Amino acid sequence: MIQDLFIPPLSDSTTQNLDLSVQNPNFKSEIYQDIAKFSRFIQDSMGSKRYGVGGYLEHRKMYETHENFATGQQDYRNIHLGIDIWAEAGTEVFVPMDGIIHSFQLNEGSGNYGPTIILAHEIRGERIYSLYGHLSSQDLMGLSPGLEMRQGQLMAHFGNSFENGGWPPHLHFQLIRDLQGYLGDYPGVCSQRDLAFYAQNCPDPSRFVFC
Repeated sequence: MIQDLFIPPLSDSTTQNLDLSVQNPNFKSEIYQDIAKFSRFIQDSMGSKRYGVGGYLEHRKMYETHENFATGQQDYRNIHLGIDIWAEAGTEVFVPMDGIIHSFQLNEGSGNYGPTIILAHEIRGERIYSLYGHLSSQDLMGLSPGLEMRQGQLMAHFGNSFENGGWPPHLHFQLIRDLQGYLGDYPGVCSQRDLAFYAQNCPDPSRFVFC
């Protein structure tokens, strides 16, 4: 379970489920189009909890304010394929399971990942990849493909809005079965018509068995 993958572990006492979907009438366009209002919305929604968590396969209208999510076919990539963990900039990210650095990259542009790391893991004979987006720029320094990463090792930090693609600080955490040739990047959002493929290729971290 995703709650068991992070150190310190996520728990009901430290996390608040967040709803950024089109079904939430309180999450309006004037909020997600303004970074200050967006940040306040996240903080208010979390209350006294340390982390806000959610978003797998969530239909989100907010991506339609960024050009890079337009498909060119009169629709948008607006189905979120990972889990977001919202917290303060500088929050530490620990390696959830043994693996190696597959690739890393600064994905620039409004709404993009910003600094991104992808790990490769072997689980019961299957290779699976984990992607970490919206990190701090300093976290890419000193990395190299093939570098071993051990469970519990400090790997990265949540980036601020000036370096993470223009978002309130959070971690985009995504599992991927087939990277399809991508290096340091992979779609974190898909269109409705491609949902069947991506839902299979990007399993829900809260349901995936890691042991």
